[in-house]
Amino acid sequence: MPRLCETDGLTEDQTEILKAVRVFVDEQIIPVAQELEHADEYPTDIVEGLKELGVFGLMIPEEYGGLGESLLTYALCVEEIARGWMSVSGVINTHFIVAYMVMQHGTEEQKQKYLPQMATGEMRGAFSMSEPGLGSDVSAVSTKAVKQDDGSYAITGSKMWLTNGAESRLVATLCKTDEGADSVYRNMTTFLIEKEAGFGETAPGLTIPGKIDKMGYKGVETTEMVLENHVVGADQILGGETGKGFYQMMDGVEVGRVNVAARACGLAWRGFELGVAYAQQRQTFGKPIAQHQAILFRIAEMATKVEVAHTMMVKAARMKDSGQRMDVEAGMAKMVASEYAHEVVEASFRIHGGYGYSKEYEIERLYREVAFMLIGEGTTDIQKMIIGRAMLADYKLKG
Repeated sequence: MPRLCETDGLTEDQTEILKAVRVFVDEQIIPVAQELEHADEYPTDIVEGLKELGVFGLMIPEEYGGLGESLLTYALCVEEIARGWMSVSGVINTHFIVAYMVMQHGTEEQKQKYLPQMATGEMRGAFSMSEPGLGSDVSAVSTKAVKQDDGSYAITGSKMWLTNGAESRLVATLCKTDEGADSVYRNMTTFLIEKEAGFGETAPGLTIPGKIDKMGYKGVETTEMVLENHVVGADQILGGETGKGFYQMMDGVEVGRVNVAARACGLAWRGFELGVAYAQQRQTFGKPIAQHQAILFRIAEMATKVEVAHTMMVKAARMKDSGQRMDVEAGMAKMVASEYAHEVVEASFRIHGGYGYSKEYEIERLYREVAFMLIGEGTTDIQKMIIGRAMLADYKLKG
């Protein structure tokens, strides 16, 4: 039995959930992923199937219509789905971050209003922090929410890189509120913005211009969002209080990094599977190339990297589930998983030789998709800054 990406200590429920997801991936995602990806077509049937499996509500508490499962269960499901097609895991991951933020920081009224619809996948979420000139410098957010005489807020600005930007009906949006706090980080507020699904003006003063054309990560739409005096009520402030947006978003990003790590693990896992299979089929000099030492060594290195990435991702998820702070571990897992996924997929690409460059072969798609893991939810350099500063604090010289 294949031994990679096995996780010790799972409950019977976790095992059954993962088994169901794996069967769905093998039967419903892998056979159609190539065609849908090359056509840049939204995976409607796959999303409907995942709704039926309950994946959209995996971590949402049972009282709000979800399954009440752990971050570990969710991350392992994401790993399985990304193994089939990374874009599908993106549809779920962004939705999950928004649901998590409502669960952790929302008012009871917000939880009652949104979580039951999010658990079924009827209402899907998008996460909007970045802007056209922003990148990882969150302090430079310029989208502004101005309080009106009636207590509502008028929001103006441009947001960028919204996964689920068109299909979503709820967008967690970070804005500057400038209500007199002594820190730029305490002048940020997260608004829960409702809109209709689709492109164009999907709410008064809110426009989703169209899909951004990307080298990979196709199928799922990535969009801009333009706000021009879009008015929301004060009841749409996440948690009901201004000035907490930065900390709420960082909490969402932390679990998001675990899930990007899981997506990278899935890509690495599939890259290994494709490479090791091709190496046993392709023959040169009268024998399968897997019997050549150079290829054998490459297979060994690929397998080890897959296992290391999976192990670190599982550790970070379990730490979050136990209530421990895990910003460093999430950063480590994201950094290692994304870098190793890139290396494993590239090694598999090289094993395929000239055929790897052909769109007929799945590895060509993975080669384009895996590049996104290096920049999604914070680049490797950002993770290194987080990890390095934490290490200096932990190992500060005495005296």
